[in-house]
Amino acid sequence: MSANIDTLLQLEQRLIEAAQPFAVVTVIRAGPPTSAWVGAQALVDGEGVLHGWIGGGCSRTIVIQAALQAIRSGSPKRVRISNEPVMSDSDVELHTMPCASNGTLELFIQPTLPAPLVLVLGSTPTALEACVLAQRVGLRVCAAANVSTPLVALGLDHVIQGFNIDALSQVKPQMILVATQGDCDEDALEAALRTSAAAVLLVASARKAEKLRDAMLLRGIAPERLKALHAPAGPHIHAHTPLEIALGAVAGLVTLRRELERAAADACAPGIAGADVGAGDDAVPRVPPCESMASVEPAVARYINPVCGMPVDIALAKYVVDHGGQRVYFCCDGCKIEFEHSPDKYLAIAQGRREREKT
Repeated sequence: MSANIDTLLQLEQRLIEAAQPFAVVTVIRAGPPTSAWVGAQALVDGEGVLHGWIGGGCSRTIVIQAALQAIRSGSPKRVRISNEPVMSDSDVELHTMPCASNGTLELFIQPTLPAPLVLVLGSTPTALEACVLAQRVGLRVCAAANVSTPLVALGLDHVIQGFNIDALSQVKPQMILVATQGDCDEDALEAALRTSAAAVLLVASARKAEKLRDAMLLRGIAPERLKALHAPAGPHIHAHTPLEIALGAVAGLVTLRRELERAAADACAPGIAGADVGAGDDAVPRVPPCESMASVEPAVARYINPVCGMPVDIALAKYVVDHGGQRVYFCCDGCKIEFEHSPDKYLAIAQGRREREKT
């Protein structure tokens, strides 16, 4: 048993180093007759291959399907495979035991997903600080710039020379932070928007961001794709120094990471319910298709903060102002205070954004 655990730990380490998703399955209850035991473990990789032992072939397909669902949603789960009548429990996914000898298995499935890959464009002081901070908060980071020597010194896994669209697309970033700040801004932003990244964050003032949006339209970027652009890049924290600006931008990356993860989990939620133990249907529920985090759209109502441009979850918003017959939502108290100083100015900005989105 020790050798098996060592093998699984080594496999886990290899998958983590290769940035591959997997789920660890642990038996937390085993009712006879069953060949599993409490504490037995297995690992299911992203391709649906099971390594280890958590019982016979009767439950294998159910376990693999449940593990893949956990990987898709990014959320742990408890699974019970049994023909015993039980009280319904929303925290436990129930499946019929397909084995003729019956028996009961209860499992805990813990997925491990690679951190999102962030591509930082630029070698400005802000870009360099953002690379360091993004890694500190657990994001995977690669970078690209016309002058890449300062980036190489950071020890990043991958540094690209220039803003070649094909080269940027090959690394498959899930989020891109454009921090060129005057060094080929248009080229960098166009290249970022032509990738499949779910979000492109731009370090720029609101005025400069508007000019760059217009420039992107002239360069053939579709208005629909511009919805992925977030500018300014993060919450309004009254930043002045490169480190402070980078801190705000990385805060924006963290916010979007969690929103995308939650949206991915919500998108998978309809397929999580297991088979009804009392229904007598031995078929394993089919796993519904679920988009990866890189392409999922937020599934909850959003409002764009007119001060900093960040999306706000309306249901969870803490900072709200009623002005001129409409409700305005903010990501932080600082933006709320800024709005209250010049409400008409920021309402005009919000109205202009909505009109652009309609075109």
